[in-house]
This record gives sequence, structure tokens and C-alpha cells, in this order.
Amino acid sequence: MGHHNYEDAKKMVWKGCAVLGIVTLIEVFVSLLQKGHVISGLEDVSAVVITAALIIGILSIYKAYYIIYNFMHMAQEVPGLRMSVLLPTALLIWGMIAFFQEGASWGERRALIKEKNEVSSEDAIKPQGMLLKKIETEKLQ
Repeated sequence: MGHHNYEDAKKMVWKGCAVLGIVTLIEVFVSLLQKGHVISGLEDVSAVVITAALIIGILSIYKAYYIIYNFMHMAQEVPGLRMSVLLPTALLIWGMIAFFQEGASWGERRALIKEKNEVSSEDAIKPQGMLLKKIETEKLQ
């Protein structure tokens, strides 16, 4: 934007707002579609839910790219500076994926622990050997 006059810069800002607004409206529509508010019953179809999640993720990444490159003037910067911004962002995304994986694993282990805690003591510990013979003889008497 540094090489444009005021009117051109204003047009670029309004164009950017329009693009971001349209992309946001598409995201909202896809979210409503995914949750079954537009067409009821779609929230139970896993392919629709996964596809909608991917579309929303891709559109969010596009909006972040558009904001960084146009409003933060990253498009006019040298490639080295661009990479110094993009590489840490890629590492942040990798970290988020790793934390989600760890959280899912923790949740599965927690469910397993809760399941094991619900086992009653009579089912968990059964008499064996001499204890079993003692209990059987007491029942006979």
C-alpha cells in the first residue's frame, strides 16, 4: 500500500473488508449446515461434519493469510522476513496438533481409569485356594 495514493489504498481496504466478510459468511453458513440448522439430519452424517470442519479450517487459514499479507503489508516485504513469520506459525500449528493428540490420549486413559474404578470389590477379588475351601466349608455347616 505504500506505493498507492489515498484513493487506491481506500479501495484496497474496502475490497479486503468485502473479501473477509464474504469468507466469514461462507464459514457461518457451513457451520450452520454442519450443525443441522439449515438441513436437519446432517449433523449425524460424519462425512458432512468432517468436510465442514476441513472447509472451515481452510477458510480460516485463508483469512489469516489475507490479513497478514494485505493489512500487515507482508506482501511488500523481502522473502526472508516472510519466512521468519511463516515458519514459527507452522511450528505453532504442529504444536497444536501434538497437544490435541495428547489431550485425546489423556481422555481415553481417563475413561479407562474411570471404568476400572467402577468394578465392584466382589468382582475384582475372588477367593482362591485355601480361602475358597474355608468359605465352602462354612457354607456347608
